[in-house]
This record gives sequence, structure tokens and C-alpha cells, in this order.
Amino acid sequence: MRTILYLIRKEFLQIFRDKFISKAIIGVPIVQMLLLVPAITFEIKDIRLCVIDMDISADSRALINQLEGSTFFKIKYSTFSEEKANNLMHRNKCDVVLQIPSEFGKNVGTGNPGKVLATINAINATTAQLSWAYLNGVLRDYNKNILLENAGDMAVSSIPQIDITNRYWYNELLNYKYYMLPGILGILVTAIGFLLAGLNLVKEKEVGTIEQINVTPVRKYHFIIAKMVPFLIIGLVDLSLGLIIGKITFNIPFEGSLGLLFLASAIFLVAVLGLALFISTFSSTQQQYMFVAFFFMIIFILMSGIFTPLESMPMWAQRFDIVNPMAYLMRINRMVMLKGSTIHDISRDIYALVIIAVVFTFFAVSRYRKTA
Repeated sequence: MRTILYLIRKEFLQIFRDKFISKAIIGVPIVQMLLLVPAITFEIKDIRLCVIDMDISADSRALINQLEGSTFFKIKYSTFSEEKANNLMHRNKCDVVLQIPSEFGKNVGTGNPGKVLATINAINATTAQLSWAYLNGVLRDYNKNILLENAGDMAVSSIPQIDITNRYWYNELLNYKYYMLPGILGILVTAIGFLLAGLNLVKEKEVGTIEQINVTPVRKYHFIIAKMVPFLIIGLVDLSLGLIIGKITFNIPFEGSLGLLFLASAIFLVAVLGLALFISTFSSTQQQYMFVAFFFMIIFILMSGIFTPLESMPMWAQRFDIVNPMAYLMRINRMVMLKGSTIHDISRDIYALVIIAVVFTFFAVSRYRKTA
């Protein structure tokens, strides 16, 4: 035990002598929390609209006014030329082209369906789907207004309708920051544990200081534990800093147990530190390690569910996430912070993280070779 404590002390001294790592420990969480949480969002509040009004009637004007009154659409251009409108979209000057034909007002006045054509820029599929959903909502309100004007309140009330009352649980205001911050915390902990720990070991290889340890009677598991513990502590400190910034800056709610969140994060850190040290045993230079580490980090992050729900992924991707520790941490963070879940609710995720942590650490210890 005394040997491990001496090695841990040596690691802390070495970490804080490195100016880059010592600054990154504090700088990374501050930058990530202040920039990524408000920046990463799928909300769209400024859809640029180009209108081709070939009807120029009171009905078409009413539709345009309803679009202007929406918080989602900004009418940037108005033209009578379809070619000009398509050219504007081609030059990325507008996102949606709404074409109102010349018979629109006449059809609406006679009770026939009025037809419009919406051309949507679908380079970004998510933006296109949301734009179409918002446009559908505006048209649905416009149709309701026409029905009220033409048929009267009594006639409308006689039509059988379904009255829906909705309620959002765990995020009543649908604040996207509440959804993203637990995920950003996962990325923060991963960046500290996965990148810095591996780089620290590979740097020792490059400068040759690791040979001084290899010629001592220090056991392999002593060495690996001493490499993991400092970054485990640093990762948890950065997690605390991230939570404090999230609370002060974004007033993020925290409904669950703080101890449970730190327990899950500690197990997760052991898993990613084990993988990082395992990869570093194969790497001779920091560039080699960074290349492999970014490969794993990108896959883990993109398939963790932070941006895309796991349920919407293909089955093979969902099966891959069985060995993705970040997928478990994302789920735990959101459930504990937003839902107030207890250990019984997340026990399967905790058990899975423990197994992954044990396996990755075993690989790191087994692969490490002491060479004089």
C-alpha cells in the first residue's frame, strides 16, 4: 500500500509540473460548459423564408401575416419568380420557399382546398424536418381560423373533436440546456480521463522516465493503479466544477443523489482510464496515442445517445453500445439529474459499467510490460 501511495504522489507531482495538463484540468471544464451547453441545440428559431405570392389576395396575405407572426419564421425575400427563389436557396440565402398559386384565394373562398408548395433545403435533414413541422403547425392554425370564420363557432363546436391536454415531465419548459448539460458532463469527464491519462503515460515513454520505474521491483498493478488514481480524482474534481458552473450559469436542476452521480462517474472513469492505459501500451508516441484515442472518443460520443436517441439507432448500433461505457454514463446522468432516479432504477447500468471497468483494467495490467 505504501508503494502505491508513493507512486501516486509521484504522479501528482509530475502532472502539476506539466504546464499544459495543469492548465487543461481547470480550463477544459470551464470552456466546455460555457460554450458547448448553450451552443449545442437542435432548436430552430430563425428559419429564412422566401415567399412566391402569385395570388396577391386577402387570403394569401393572411397566410403570410400568420407566418410573420410565428416565432420560427423570418420572411427574408418575396418574389414572383420561381427561378429566382430556387437560386436564393441554392446560394443558401433562404431555407424554405413557399409558393402560393394564383387560385389560392378563390379556392379558399369557395370551400375548396387551397394548395401551396413548400420547397425545403434538406442538406441538414434534422433542420428540414423541424422546418416542415413548424410550417405544418402554422398552416393548421390558419385552417382553423378559416373554419371559424366560414362555419361559425356553433358549427365548429358540433363537429366531434378530441381535446388533448399535454404535460411534460422532468423538463416542463423543454429547455434544451437541461437535456444537453448531463451529456456535456460526460464528454468532460471522458476528455480528462481518456486523453490526459494516456498522454501522460506515453510522454513518459518518449522522455525515458518510465524506464526508471521499470527497473524497480514495483509490480504492474501498482504502476497501473498509481496512473489511474490521480486522473480519477482530477476527473471527479472537474465534474464538481462542471456541476457548479451548470447550476450558477444555467440554473440546471438536480433532482437525484449527488453521491450516486459521483459513484457512477467514478466507475466510468475507471473504465475509460483502463482503456486509455491499455491503448497507451501500444503507442510509442503521443501522436500515435492521440490518433487512436480520438477514433475511440468520436465513436463513443456519437453512439452514446447525447445527440441521437439510442432507440432510433439501428439494432447493430444498439448492440455495440453494450460495450460503450459512455452510453451508460449518459443515461445515468440524465436519469439522476432530471428524474431523480435511485440506485435501483439504474442498477443495470451500474453493473454494466463495473464489468467494463474490470475488463478494461485487466487488459491494461496484462498488456503492460516492464522492460529494463
